Amino acid sequence: MRERERWASLVSGGGTTMQKMIRECQSGGLPIDIACVISSNPTAGAINKAMDLGIPSHDVVVVDPRDFRNNEGGMDQEEFGFRIVEVLREHGATVVTQNGWLPLTPEVVIREFSDCIYNQHPGPVPDFGGEGMYGIRVHAAVLLFNWLVRRKKPWTEVIAQRVHPEFDQGCVVRSERIIIPKGETVATLQERALPIEHGVQIGLLYDIANGTIREETNRERVVRPGEEPMLATARRLARLLYPHG
Repeated sequence: MRERERWASLVSGGGTTMQKMIRECQSGGLPIDIACVISSNPTAGAINKAMDLGIPSHDVVVVDPRDFRNNEGGMDQEEFGFRIVEVLREHGATVVTQNGWLPLTPEVVIREFSDCIYNQHPGPVPDFGGEGMYGIRVHAAVLLFNWLVRRKKPWTEVIAQRVHPEFDQGCVVRSERIIIPKGETVATLQERALPIEHGVQIGLLYDIANGTIREETNRERVVRPGEEPMLATARRLARLLYPHG
């Protein structure tokens, strides 16, 4: 009989996906225990959401990357990572998901939780991923790209992937495609995609609990050969239109 996994969620923002995942764990149908929630942002809405769901305050921990500075005044990525690992160990975490987690995950964390740390992303990776590509910017970039290339049957997807030392480069382990209808806006796409994101991440937890994680191979890419310049333009415009993500 498999031992129950102990799940930790890494968050930086509102925590809507984390909230849905916690509720699923608490429902009794998902054989996973909640280890802890780690926030990189001391004012993240996810903190109150977790405690409102009954997660004890000592299991909701802030690890702010701004608290880890090196001699040059920059961030000490290694010390930041050591602290995350320390908290995960203290809470007995066996599996980790990044749900709206914005910092680059330190390599020491990835090594410590090799093959059991996963990332959530609201668009196709790696084309619509990378540093600074998160939240509404991703949806904006997808729509701009499809408009620039005049795609007749546009689509996007939400995914779960293994965490990689570089932003959004890990193998996809679960995804769901979203068809983009005529007249779609950034706001309507984000609204439609969010509950689908929730479902993909909850499905990931069931895959973890059941030992059925599978890497998706031979995946179709939104961006075709020769369309890279339009992708670069779409990404740049998305960041200009949504400077705060």
